[in-house]
Amino acid sequence: MVRNVARPVWIFAVGIILTALTLRGAVTVVPPLISTINHDLPLGTATIGILGMLPTAAFGLFGFLTPYVIRWASLERLIVLSILAGIVGQVVRVFAPNTAMFLVFSVVAFGGLGAGNVLLPPLVKKHFPTRIGLMTALYVTSISLGTALPAQISVPLADAAGWQFSLSSWAAVSVVAVVPWLLAAVSPRSASNGSASRGSASPSTTPAPRIAAGPPAAPAELTVHSRRSPEAAAPKMNLWRSPTAWGLTFMFGCTSLNTYALFAWLPEILTESGLDRAHAGSMLALFAALGLPMSLCIPLVAARMRNPFPVVLVMLACFVAGYLGLLLAPAHGTWLWVSLAGLGPGTFPLALLLINHRTRTQLGAGALSGFGQGMGYALACIGPLFFGLLRQWTGSWTAPFMFLFATLLLLGAGAYVICRPKMLEDDFAR
Repeated sequence: MVRNVARPVWIFAVGIILTALTLRGAVTVVPPLISTINHDLPLGTATIGILGMLPTAAFGLFGFLTPYVIRWASLERLIVLSILAGIVGQVVRVFAPNTAMFLVFSVVAFGGLGAGNVLLPPLVKKHFPTRIGLMTALYVTSISLGTALPAQISVPLADAAGWQFSLSSWAAVSVVAVVPWLLAAVSPRSASNGSASRGSASPSTTPAPRIAAGPPAAPAELTVHSRRSPEAAAPKMNLWRSPTAWGLTFMFGCTSLNTYALFAWLPEILTESGLDRAHAGSMLALFAALGLPMSLCIPLVAARMRNPFPVVLVMLACFVAGYLGLLLAPAHGTWLWVSLAGLGPGTFPLALLLINHRTRTQLGAGALSGFGQGMGYALACIGPLFFGLLRQWTGSWTAPFMFLFATLLLLGAGAYVICRPKMLEDDFAR
């Protein structure tokens, strides 16, 4: 009897962690192999630029649309579909006869990943309502691992078996990740476990919102219906008018914008200052590696705080100090400036934690996750592009860094709003 009750909980934990491991592999496996892929599929400068923008664009679009289909299928079925889309995109694109089809099926893969980004927070809220901080730390750490590993071993795999094998091999991780969800689907306890979790989401849990019937007047607009009085509907939740939703958007989006801008331009900044390519590459690896301890620690610490905005202030100070060092003295104390800048994106796991800590219901978490991540990734798209354009227009790194400083102000303003101990549903209380 005990085994029947506990088994689905562990299945869901394994499923969430393994799924998180797959959410970046299709993206980070490509850049190290660009020159190799170019031998079979022409990848010009414009194509490489498009390929660099496709992940955040797809994450934004498909993440924004995902909450609308939550009313038609369970979270578990949707996560299975998103994983399958990622598998299909990753496998089929390596057989693409031309560059256009390679890009099309890359979008399919990125779309599956984008949906997975949005679905994981409400899945954590549903199945682990009393362990949100721990599960967020574990799955965000898994995302960080899944970001670093493909980039590290993609070239050795390509040298051993070809770039097609290297790219498609990460689909095998997705195949493994879908197994726990399929086991949960056939488990006799899965449905009841989900129901129990919904009923115990938190002491202040309110009835779950449902997406309003009929074509929505505006995206992210929900209607809440009471279980006790099905005919009585609460006001519509138009997230476009929610300070909480916009707070998360600016916090999440500006964090991603700064992170992707440095991923794209940090090596160029350092090599221009006199460092060799190997040293610049190791500094980029240091910047990426700092995401691991931050992903593990920040959710555990912030989950115990009523208002975690002081954590955000520390991260902002790290961003500012790191940027000033990279701008004024990039060739001296480089490891210190890169380390400080690498601590700044600790606001990323905090933003994911707040999706659940600032909502009372699973569908509220899904709606906030879709809006914040969808709009946030759309905002992040402009980071690497605009940073590079400012460099090209001015011939200096000063203007690009001023742009990043301005986005940090937006990040801080958004974090101030979302960190307040106020629920999304409270924005629409009668």
